Amino acid sequence: MGQDAAGLLARVRDELAPGAGENRLIGRIADGSAPLRMLGELAAQQRRIIASDRRSFLVLAARCADAPAGAYFAELASGESQALALLSPFADACGLDDAALRARAPLVGCQAYPAYLAWLALNGDPAGVVLALTANFAAWGGYCATAARALRERYGFADEACAFFDFFAAPDPDADARALAVVAEWQASSASASASATASAWGSEDRTDGRDVFEYGRLLQGYELMFWNTLADLAD
Repeated sequence: MGQDAAGLLARVRDELAPGAGENRLIGRIADGSAPLRMLGELAAQQRRIIASDRRSFLVLAARCADAPAGAYFAELASGESQALALLSPFADACGLDDAALRARAPLVGCQAYPAYLAWLALNGDPAGVVLALTANFAAWGGYCATAARALRERYGFADEACAFFDFFAAPDPDADARALAVVAEWQASSASASASATASAWGSEDRTDGRDVFEYGRLLQGYELMFWNTLADLAD
């Protein structure tokens, strides 16, 4: 094994961090120049993403029910349920009631992320998915922190309307520990697989140092940026 779990986590987060300015919408939200209609579209697309991602996490949790990853993904699914409840006040502040939110059509560029996560739920190595999500959540959390601040300062939104972004912006003190437990268990099971007839919950092939992990993360980050930039390209 080339790196321990903590080293892999740090490496993936560092190497997959998006560059400054790659997200062309967040700067417009930060300075208040993104129109309210664009923010409403963000809410509508997020509603679809959250529902899809929750199912994907539940599939991953079922695949890893007897391993630390099972609890990790189940916790993420629970978080999506909380986020969905927090989305409505933001949508309301953008002028969209629940019926209007549901009526918005999916945008291809915005829905590529949940489509790929659904693919990973069925096909990805769970430990690699955890590492890719760790990198993605770091970027997403930063964007949400910027949005939460700007919605208050530039758009005059009340705290309730910003709670969706606050939820993701707040660092989870236990997130790294849960991710490390998943990767460490995976590494341990991989190391002993050649001497054991029983494979781990996700198989015995060691790929956490290989290209697959970085492919997962690279695509997730690319689809994350596609979400934001699709919205940025909407005509004012």
